Amino acid sequence: MDTITFPNGLITMAGNLHLPGDFDPQGSYPAIVTVHPGGGVKEQTAGLYAAKMAEEGFVALAYDASFQGESGGEPHHLEDPFARVEDVRAAVDFLQSLDYVDAERIGVLGVCAGGGYAVNAALTDYRIKAVTTVSAVNIGTSFRRGWFGTDSDAAAAPTLQAVAQQRTAEAQGADPAYIPYVPEQPDENTPRDLVEAHDYYLAPRAQHPNAKNKQLFAKSISRIFAFDAFHLVEDLFTAPLLIVAGSEAGSLWMSTELHGRVRSPKKLVVVEGAPTWTSTTCRSTSTTPWRKLPRFSGRTWRLTAKGTDQPDAVLPGLWNPQWPGRSRHRHSSFRVASMIPLPRRGPSHPSLLDDREPGIESNQFYTLCAMLQT
Repeated sequence: MDTITFPNGLITMAGNLHLPGDFDPQGSYPAIVTVHPGGGVKEQTAGLYAAKMAEEGFVALAYDASFQGESGGEPHHLEDPFARVEDVRAAVDFLQSLDYVDAERIGVLGVCAGGGYAVNAALTDYRIKAVTTVSAVNIGTSFRRGWFGTDSDAAAAPTLQAVAQQRTAEAQGADPAYIPYVPEQPDENTPRDLVEAHDYYLAPRAQHPNAKNKQLFAKSISRIFAFDAFHLVEDLFTAPLLIVAGSEAGSLWMSTELHGRVRSPKKLVVVEGAPTWTSTTCRSTSTTPWRKLPRFSGRTWRLTAKGTDQPDAVLPGLWNPQWPGRSRHRHSSFRVASMIPLPRRGPSHPSLLDDREPGIESNQFYTLCAMLQT
């Protein structure tokens, strides 16, 4: 792994570049940009994906978002969705500047809010030839409508009034206010996904000193509430798309909505029994029977299964190092049980999950990395 920096306008971005084990600087490699969740840093989930993809022959770049981690930008701890999307484009710029990267074979993999940012970047940047989302979150929609998507957009108005009051106070000299990405003290009313977020980000096993679990309240929320990662996906999104989500995830509705609206080649893979963050990264052993090798083919990501023709596959011990419920899921097994039929267009709905096609395609599977070793 090489520690690198790259420009993004006036901001200097900090990244980790992961290279294949048999790397030849005279070669030509496909490349992956991995986009971390809100509140994450390159050393966490995005870095795990990047390291694994490098093992499979890709040049993989994980980086800290603008205003976060080791990247530049002031004020720090700002979550600006529009800047996050531009970060992805700047990462593609950097990869295309490398002689050993095939500029026509660059894809993006995003986790949680990073999945929404990946989709939005590919919406208008056709250099991105394929996209994978893992437990995708459309951050603006989820902030306006709530984690389960049950509120109306208008429900955001009282929060925006509080934002206005806080911004006025800060303009008059008050200290900036911060809010956490994940709850500091979960209680019985905290969604399961966010309890698992706490267990990851705020526990020693995965905590990182550059992930402070805070964002500026007034300056972040006003930007987030105005953002819609999926705006115009029906008409402008053209890249092949893989969507991976857990069947028990509170955020599943965002993945099914995205799947229903996109009209490019697409697959929705649901990990049975998994909550939001168990499906973001998989822990397995070397004996897992369906280890897959990612390959580009035309405009589609492909994975070829080795050593199995089973109609469906179980991933032993799926474990999400991003937001896991470690005590409950580390030794569990979850079944990848569905390839959802592709609707032509229109909003998706969880009822689509009733139309599952059992099993997985053992010889051609549209995913960048359905399992990881940590």
